[in-house]
Amino acid sequence: MKLHILLSICTVLGILGFCQGGNLRKNFYREKCPNAEQIIQQATWNHVKTNPTLPAKFLRMHFHDCFVRGCDASVLLNSTANSTAEKAATPNLTLTGFDVIDDIKEKVEDACPGVVSCADVLALAARDSVSFQFKKSMWEVLTGRRDGKVSSMTEALRNIPSPFMNFTQLKQNFAAKNLTLHDLVVLSGGHTIGISHCNGFGPRVFNFTGKGDQDPSLDPNYAKFLKTKCNGPTDTKSFVELDPNSSLNFDTNYYSILLQHKGLLLSDAALITNKGSTKIVKELVETEDFFTEFAQSMKRMGAIEVLTGTDGEIRKHCWAVNS
Repeated sequence: MKLHILLSICTVLGILGFCQGGNLRKNFYREKCPNAEQIIQQATWNHVKTNPTLPAKFLRMHFHDCFVRGCDASVLLNSTANSTAEKAATPNLTLTGFDVIDDIKEKVEDACPGVVSCADVLALAARDSVSFQFKKSMWEVLTGRRDGKVSSMTEALRNIPSPFMNFTQLKQNFAAKNLTLHDLVVLSGGHTIGISHCNGFGPRVFNFTGKGDQDPSLDPNYAKFLKTKCNGPTDTKSFVELDPNSSLNFDTNYYSILLQHKGLLLSDAALITNKGSTKIVKELVETEDFFTEFAQSMKRMGAIEVLTGTDGEIRKHCWAVNS
């Protein structure tokens, strides 16, 4: 396939320059902070040892970051008196783990002050947290990102894909970031870990068309189970595993449950409403295929609209721009 050929060329060159990502490259910190990636991996693994929910949290945080202003760590910034940050946007209110990112950044700062960006810390922590399960890096992270200085709640609302999107909307949302249909299906596989609060899928189960009914495309027994877990469609406190009985294991079970009509979110179920995406779902049930494709799509996503060179800055603290 032409896509695979293109991605292979990018991998061989070790850059994403003519694809996406400007000056990102391997071992960007080799001279100024040679142990940066090792420090980040060790710190991340130490945290995951005591909190196995972090991989899902960091993967989602990285995704939400890259879809707004590119992968520039803008999602990490706090609101100020003059600006309401991305953190305040509804899709980001359930993001957690910022304190862990701060701790990892602090360890890198102790070793190499002012060298490693928060954007790279987040990209590497997302990879390393998922990789803890396998005790090896599951995808390559090219580095050299710099941190953005702007974080906008409005832009987050406009750009982060909603769990209520249909197939056409999802495809358009990803295409706006130069991501393909293949990337959409592959990156959705990140839902093999993590949870969703009931308000993210409640309308499917309790009031699909406004008549107190449920989504007819959802497995009825699964819908019955979901009703026992939620106190109505707007319940923001209760939650359910995105991948039943496998929410801490990064595997291909997500694609199996999609084919059983047990995809939790509307955006999950949407992947089997199109012939092309359904074909990809069936192909990704194979573990090795999924791991290979996820690695490539994560590299592409991690290069969205990145700041490199002299653009942006290297923040001292991830939650605030430098004064």
